[in-house]
Amino acid sequence: MPAAQESGPAPLLVLNKIASILDAFSLSRPELTLADIRKATDLPTSTVQRLVGNLVAHGFLDKTQDGYRVGVKLSYWAAPATHGVEILETLKPVMRELRDSLGETVCFYQSSLDYRVCVAMAETHHMLRRAMHVGAILPLHAGSAGRVLLAWDEQLAARILARDLDPLTEETITDRQRLREAIRRTRTDGYAITIGERESGSSGLSAPVFNAQADVVGALTIMGPSLRMPPELCEAWVENLLEATERITRMIGGRVPGGSPLR
Repeated sequence: MPAAQESGPAPLLVLNKIASILDAFSLSRPELTLADIRKATDLPTSTVQRLVGNLVAHGFLDKTQDGYRVGVKLSYWAAPATHGVEILETLKPVMRELRDSLGETVCFYQSSLDYRVCVAMAETHHMLRRAMHVGAILPLHAGSAGRVLLAWDEQLAARILARDLDPLTEETITDRQRLREAIRRTRTDGYAITIGERESGSSGLSAPVFNAQADVVGALTIMGPSLRMPPELCEAWVENLLEATERITRMIGGRVPGGSPLR
């Protein structure tokens, strides 16, 4: 007598559906309703209800007053994946992917002794490129990466704003009040775009990466010649940049500080 065939969807198909549900959550949208999940996954309502119910029962999702959030149990399981892994090893694959997708150099900057330092880099394959190297030490008051680091570190910003701001190009902001306003705008927007502030003919757009304490740990930057990166193209690439910084922040177990949107 032939063995009875199992009913229901194949296991891999179910896993794909579960993955699509979990992927619907992000740092900018940490809480979703069933309707939100259905819209994001394009799954039938009955399937969403059944799978979400099972995910809640097993701790993958937590029920809130108005919807659902990724379950705390997932953070417990994810901890061994990032334990002992340096942030640079985590972000390098994302940087290379962003470089290959957009074609321009991608850098990661961190603050050190009131300067910003390039600590990782995925260089463009174009022959014409802006000069940059790992270990480069740059001022914080000029350029999009510095703007981001200042926007999420009030003490650092206070120290820089208390000093004379030396001009590097004709576009460098040297007025303290103007820089203070630019920093405030960066924090409101969640990113910064600058053209020719640090180096004439160079464009950059940057966004923050946060750790588990919601402190900024660095700025991810896309940079290149303004001939290839005019302002309108920089604006068009903001979403790509924010997706990358959110991905890195999530991978290192980080969280966004209150009132500081990534989107």
